[in-house]
Amino acid sequence: MSSSKTGRALPTTPLDRRTLLAGATALAATATATAVAGAGTASAAERRPGASATHGFVTARHGSLRLNGDPFRFAGTNCYYLHQQSHYMIDSVLDDAAAMGLSVVRAWAFADGDGHSYRALQTGPGTYDDAAFDSLDYAVHKAGELGIRLVLPLVNNWPDYGGMQQYVQWFLGLSDDSYGDGANHDRFYTHAGIKECYRAWARKVVRHVNPYTGLRYCDDPTIMTFELANEPRCRSDKSGATLLTWAAEMSAYVKKIAPRQLVAVGDEGFYGRVGAADYPYSDYEGAVWTKLTALPSVDYGTVHVYPQNWGGTAGADPQAWGTQWIKDHLADGRALGKPVVVEEFGLHVNTATIPDATARDAAYTAWTKAVLDGGGAGDQFWLLTSRTDDGAFYPDYDGHRIMWNSDQANPTRTAARLFSDHARAMAAAR
Repeated sequence: MSSSKTGRALPTTPLDRRTLLAGATALAATATATAVAGAGTASAAERRPGASATHGFVTARHGSLRLNGDPFRFAGTNCYYLHQQSHYMIDSVLDDAAAMGLSVVRAWAFADGDGHSYRALQTGPGTYDDAAFDSLDYAVHKAGELGIRLVLPLVNNWPDYGGMQQYVQWFLGLSDDSYGDGANHDRFYTHAGIKECYRAWARKVVRHVNPYTGLRYCDDPTIMTFELANEPRCRSDKSGATLLTWAAEMSAYVKKIAPRQLVAVGDEGFYGRVGAADYPYSDYEGAVWTKLTALPSVDYGTVHVYPQNWGGTAGADPQAWGTQWIKDHLADGRALGKPVVVEEFGLHVNTATIPDATARDAAYTAWTKAVLDGGGAGDQFWLLTSRTDDGAFYPDYDGHRIMWNSDQANPTRTAARLFSDHARAMAAAR
């Protein structure tokens, strides 16, 4: 998810994820210090080399995902903060995911730029803080112990945790216009030095040896997918050619250095149609989903669903619009011969289109049913959170928080249950 899901002036007010990360990264700063202080304290059993390698790699063949020769369909979630938090917080949310039957979790594998409120993994171009990898290392280890797969994006389109704007600032000294016309931001895709810095970061992550497992990330089947970016957009080139050229180059590179993992773009599914009146189907964001998904080194297409944030037709009837958006992508994925994962989706309760939790649950039921009935490879709601180090629940920064907790005071308990039921249905589907 981004700080802003809108692309132009739209009738709805977008959720501001700058506010989300202002609180989240401050929390991360404290938790990361705790996590790093605990680095190297795993027991001998926890450090057993190959402990997470008892299951095979997920593969993509003939339009579906497969595991050990069988179809692999899943329900999962996102929890971006695993790379920055304490072992306790990681345990809390991954234990909850396992209890729900969720089999895939998506989390950030980036934190760019020193001197921020978060602990940087990449402190400067080509310089890395290995000790700061402890949270991500532990999360990979913990997920492997629970049989959960991970999806790891390598950079953020948005300035949260550094992102593409940090690379642009490092190399060109240009101001951040990620939420504007993107002229500065989009140099990320074309500047030779920036591209080499990104490739170096990809190499660092892919070849990083996890002290908890003894495995390089590229040798650990717990890591299902490396994604090129979280929500890449290129507003300065409406044709989609700039983003497509970059994605073709970088997907081939990541596939070369991590041949056993899946590779995905991590884009939102914008169709890039010239003259389309409905924003997500238009060319406003400079991304053409069908062309990105068709790239030979891309294993599956990714789709995000935020009709309230995208406004216009999408926001007028979020449930119906989101259901059709999902069905359109599943149909186009079949035509391309590629699996499709609805890897982020979310609604927040408001006084208009989604007035209460019951209405939100109805929409989530319709969307997950569309994935199940339409042959989707998987879906991952935004976002599952759990306890923080003081025992409280992680704050609901963006209105999309889901908690696995049966307390009647938990307003998301019915949504959590429907996602758990859906996970079982997806696991049983063939």
